[in-house]
Amino acid sequence: MPRPSTDTVWDWLHAVPDPEIPVISLTDLGIIRDVAYEGETLVVTVTPTYSGCPATSIINLDIETALRGHGVENLELRRQLSPAWTTDWMTQSGRDKLEAYGIAPPQPAGGPDKCPQCGSQHVEKMSQFGSTPCKAQWRCTACLEPFDYFKCI
Repeated sequence: MPRPSTDTVWDWLHAVPDPEIPVISLTDLGIIRDVAYEGETLVVTVTPTYSGCPATSIINLDIETALRGHGVENLELRRQLSPAWTTDWMTQSGRDKLEAYGIAPPQPAGGPDKCPQCGSQHVEKMSQFGSTPCKAQWRCTACLEPFDYFKCI
């Protein structure tokens, strides 16, 4: 089998979902930093959302499983902590998918600008801690539905 192009590898990685928020891909999340060949070895560089992210080992396993499933034999996964991941690296498509899924996407002001359920701008923080360390718990005071907010980092 001929060596796949890096564009093809990016396409394959775009199909790998985030294990904590499966509606978005790892590329939507922006944690895949680079795909390159060093000799015959495909090197995929990954920056976790934060250094203690509990999903890091699952993410690496999912990447490896996906690429090996496409016939990649010589593979190296590299963890890159600097520069640190930021929500600025998320794609607009990923932000839109989060909102459609009911999770308010990150906002520069530090809180959601509207409820992802009904669109009301009347929201309040319930807790800095949500269902995962990357999220906070908010509530809409119009529809009274709780929702996760993906924190800006």
